[in-house]
Amino acid sequence: MLSHALVVKIIAKNDRSEEVAQFLSGALPLAEAETFTPVWFALRADATTFYIVDAFSSVDDRQQHLDGQIAAALMSKAAELLAEPPVIERVDVMASKVPGSI
Repeated sequence: MLSHALVVKIIAKNDRSEEVAQFLSGALPLAEAETFTPVWFALRADATTFYIVDAFSSVDDRQQHLDGQIAAALMSKAAELLAEPPVIERVDVMASKVPGSI
């Protein structure tokens, strides 16, 4: 059962938004490799605003994801690509509808 999640708001620098979009799209294989991250979305709200939304079965799985390759890669490029630090919200899943056997 999915019980914990992350909502991460990312604001790209105006001239770096396409690089942020490519970075997030390119992170999909890393997310797919994380068996402890059954739900992962990279979303774009407008030209410079992006979100990562993912869900986990436990607080430990959520922390493992935060300690993983995607977060490390994002933070290593943050000063170069982002207009401000990412806003990372740890949230609880109240209800979910996810296809498949999650």
